[in-house]
Amino acid sequence: MSKYPTIRARVIDCKQGAVRAVRYNVDGNYCITCGSDKTVKLWNPLKSSLLKTYSGTGNEVLDAASSSDNSQIAAGGADKACTVFDVETGKQLRRWRTHGAQVNAVAFNEESSVVFSGSMDCTMQAFDCRSRSEKPIQIFNESTDGVISIDVNGHEIVAGSADGNYRIYSVRDGNMTIDYMGDSVNSISFTPDGNCILAGVMGGMVRLMDKSSGKLLASYKGHQNTDYKLDCRVLQSIEHVASGSEDGFVYIYSLLDSHIVSKLEHPSKVIHSLASHPKKERLVTAAGQMIYLWVADDDAEVLGE
Repeated sequence: MSKYPTIRARVIDCKQGAVRAVRYNVDGNYCITCGSDKTVKLWNPLKSSLLKTYSGTGNEVLDAASSSDNSQIAAGGADKACTVFDVETGKQLRRWRTHGAQVNAVAFNEESSVVFSGSMDCTMQAFDCRSRSEKPIQIFNESTDGVISIDVNGHEIVAGSADGNYRIYSVRDGNMTIDYMGDSVNSISFTPDGNCILAGVMGGMVRLMDKSSGKLLASYKGHQNTDYKLDCRVLQSIEHVASGSEDGFVYIYSLLDSHIVSKLEHPSKVIHSLASHPKKERLVTAAGQMIYLWVADDDAEVLGE
């Protein structure tokens, strides 16, 4: 039985209004927070230190992503634009304004040459970071409602939509597969091994789906989700699933048998955003204007010997 995060090791007041999303960078050394005060902030969560603030977006920021070389941050939000910042200087490198409504999700491809953005205008758009073009290189308009969540793994992109479906696009062979989930797909992600898809569905259900066959492998329920977009993620060990909730807890489920193994208590009622560390058993969660770092009880680097 592997360990999972149970101990609240750090609490950081982000001082940027409500934290709309928290995301780890590629290697997990830093995390990015998106604020309702139109800023993106870069943190070292272990030291609770703010490294840089990125501003210049026109409205509150709803999602952000770090490039694979840690040199750029993409952000999308209520200003209907997708913005790319230079991590070191804080300058805006690119800004695309082709969406017709707020941008809910952004993601880089593996090489960080393309940014994908999903919007309430029912489209996902792909932008080439290396060209000076203002237009997207591709518009995915299969969704019949807002695109809420995006994840990229190798040559595949998965987009979860408020129309109750998630769609997997395979860039290599030009195929799209659709799976119907019954209600708005608020959170979608590939498992760390890339074989399965974790879908968080409105109404308080998280489903683990086989990517190639579309079979339901497991479903997790116990958390509450009726009003907000909540994140769910498979933890790095691929043995546990973490999900936000609207009752003041983050729920940790056993991946295989769907039991609740732990509930992480938060002072706030709604814990809507979370990110799992890419290499270690750590979890960073966002609620209100605070972010919380959770670690396993044998994590010597954070807790000391």
